[in-house]
Order: sequence, then structure tokens, then C-alpha cells
Amino acid sequence: MSKNSLLNCFLFFIFLIINQDLQSQTPYSGQWPSFRGPRGIGYIDNVTTPVTWSVENAQHIKWKTAIPGLAHSSPVIWDDYLFVTTASNTLATDSLKIGLYGDIDEANDNGVHEFKVYCIDKHNGKIIWERLAHKGIPKSKRHTKASQANCTPATDGKYLVVHFGSEGLYCYDFKGNLIWKKDMGRLNPGYFETPGIEWGYSSSPIIYKDRIIVQCDIPVSPYITALDLATGNEVWKTSRGDEVQTYGSPAVYSGDGKTIVVANGFKCMCGYDFETGREIWRLGNGGDIPTPTPVIANDLIYLNSAHGRFSPIFAVRPNAVGNITLSPDSTKSKYIAWSVKRGGAYMQTPLIYNGYLYNLQINGQLTCFNALTGEIKYKENLKEAFTASGIAADGKLYFSSEEGKVYVIKAGPEYQQLSVNVMKDICMATPAISGNTLFFRTQHFLIAVE
Repeated sequence: MSKNSLLNCFLFFIFLIINQDLQSQTPYSGQWPSFRGPRGIGYIDNVTTPVTWSVENAQHIKWKTAIPGLAHSSPVIWDDYLFVTTASNTLATDSLKIGLYGDIDEANDNGVHEFKVYCIDKHNGKIIWERLAHKGIPKSKRHTKASQANCTPATDGKYLVVHFGSEGLYCYDFKGNLIWKKDMGRLNPGYFETPGIEWGYSSSPIIYKDRIIVQCDIPVSPYITALDLATGNEVWKTSRGDEVQTYGSPAVYSGDGKTIVVANGFKCMCGYDFETGREIWRLGNGGDIPTPTPVIANDLIYLNSAHGRFSPIFAVRPNAVGNITLSPDSTKSKYIAWSVKRGGAYMQTPLIYNGYLYNLQINGQLTCFNALTGEIKYKENLKEAFTASGIAADGKLYFSSEEGKVYVIKAGPEYQQLSVNVMKDICMATPAISGNTLFFRTQHFLIAVE
């Protein structure tokens, strides 16, 4: 065996130890509390999930529930409860244009919208309660491919936090009682090179301990903030400086005596002190319209993006401090374990599962990397448009195309497609997992597959 092979085996063994330790620390065992599940990792273990199903023939379909309106927010789940948001135009059906195109056009959303929250029994799909959070003409425009309800809710098992962008941030209890609401101002990100264009706010709130973290990279005075979960009161607010508009959600790293809030970006991918909001490190040269959420795995912080001149993937060490931007001819440093200059994703958050990083691009190009070294294991093209991020369970990867085909791929360093399942509806939202059930939010339905 070569020295490189021995080194890779050793690194993979260390990864398994670290991964097992991190899983044992999670307080969310069996829950799916926010965008991409527990700690935003995108997977759940110790479950048995399906390979094949048929919506048309109701094969392995546990239930199917219609949800009005247009929304790309994902379902979140705690115990027996599934929560989802939507925005309904009271005058007309909201338009949606999917596929691979580069238009910067805004949708026509001049009608009065109802911004709603639904609580659903995850076992049978019945609506337990619904709440009207806000009613009015949207204060901000959206892209023709976006919705007015892009942000995925977050819960800690006691509170449910939902974000409707310019229409406000709301906190409910599990009985649907409104605990508090907060006007976050006009959140109207768009294409920074075309001032005045608005594409719709999409950064989902996350809950860590007793705080909510909200990233607001808007055209004027972008910022990131921590709010008290019980009251909505501001704990800290940190300027994002000259950052342009972004669309991803923040993440939290906790380990080795430190807790860091991580935000993706173009000019400033940054780590902030969880307690104070103080900037700890920053990294430049990202894609200029970053949408993917940072991922914490293997005691590393993974950031990626793809638009304009740059489409990098970075694996940042959590002890980073200061400006850690790489020189043009470097791919690693004291604080960056590995990186690639090109190959990141424009829309999808990468999936890191059992030692491998799966990076799916909007055009269907799927690349598998060794998550510890950056070595490419395979490249395959699924030849469709994708917006939803991938999830994993039971040794399987699930990728939902915009047209509604779910590709089930065996996890591992060799590409093996297990099945393709047709949802018979558009799929823009990232799915959720609870127990042995997959939950898909399509354009018109919530569908439970078991």
C-alpha cells in the first residue's frame, strides 16, 4: 500500500471518530428542526428509507396534502408535528418559471397575499392548525423562479420561528399562539450589479441555545443579528460591511471551547463570535451571488458558491482568525485545509455524508469529493435543473430536480444510481426526514413517502 493510501485510510478513520462524537452531542436526535435538519447537516442515521415509490399509483405514499399558495420553504418536524409556511395571492395564481435561464426578471406580485403558517400531523397529513401571520401586498418583489415564502422555519421543540422577509419575523408556540412578532424592515436582496432589482429574501433563521440567528445581506447596510428566542429582543447586531446581496442561511460551529456563527458571502464569508457578534475571521473570493449555506462536518467549516469569476469550495479550520483569503496560486493554508478554485454550486448547499462531500450544481453536475482531502472521486451529470439541496439517510442520497424527479443514489465513492422517482409536480424545496419517512414539499402538495 502506498504512503498516500495509508494516509487517506488514517484520515478516514479519524473522520469516523470525530463524526461519531459530533453526532452524540446533538440535542436533536430524530428531529428535523430547521433547513436541512439537525445542525443543518442534511441527513439522519439509524432509519430505513425507501428506494422506489410512485405518486401516480400511491405506492409507498403515506399521505398527500394540498397546501395553497406558492412557497419554496422546506418542512420542519418536531415529534409528531410538521410545520410549513406559504404565501397565497388572493387575486390570482402566482407564476413560477423554472429551468436553466439567466433572466433577472421580477415576478408580478401586486396582489394582496396571505402569509400563513401550517401545523400538520406528520403521521396522517391532517392540518392541526393554520395561522395568518400577515395579509397585504408584498413589500418586496421576487424573482420569477422564487416565492414570497422562501425561508424555512426553525424550532427547538417549544418555539416555532417563521420568517417572511419584509413581512416580518414571527414566533409561535406549538398550539399556534403568537408569542411575539418583529418587523425586520424591508429585506429586498437582488442582483447587486443591477440596483433596484429585487429577487426575494430567502435566508432561513436558525436557533442555537436561546438565540435566533438571522442573516440580512440586503442592498443597504447588510447585517447579521442574534435575537433572544423567548422575546425577539436584539442581543447583538453586526454590520456585514460592503457585502453584496446574498441568499444563504447562517450556520453555527460549536467545539473546542468556542461557538462561531458562520455566514456565507461574496466579499466576506465570515465567522462571528456567538456571544458578542464580533468578527473573528473573513474569507474573500466567493461567488458573487452566494446561496448555499455553510456546512459543519469533520471539525471543518465548508463554504461554497458559484457565480461570476469565482466558484470555489473551501474547507476552513475552526481556529481561523483574521483575513484568511487565499492568494491566487494557493489552495490551502494554515487555516484552510483544502479548497478548489472552480466547481462550487450556485444554488444547492453541499451534502457531506459518511466521509464524502457531494456537490450538485444547478445544471445537474454532481461531483463527489473526499471531504477531508478534496480529492475528486467521481463526476456525473444528471442532466436536469436543480434548486433543492440534497439530503441523505440509510446509505442513500436523495436529489430532487425542479421538474420533480427524485434521484436516489448510493452513498460512497463510486456513482451508483438506485432509482428515479417522479413526483408529478415541481420540486423547489429541500425535503425533510423523520423516522423512516421522507417528506417532499412540491409546488402544490406535501407528500410523505415511507
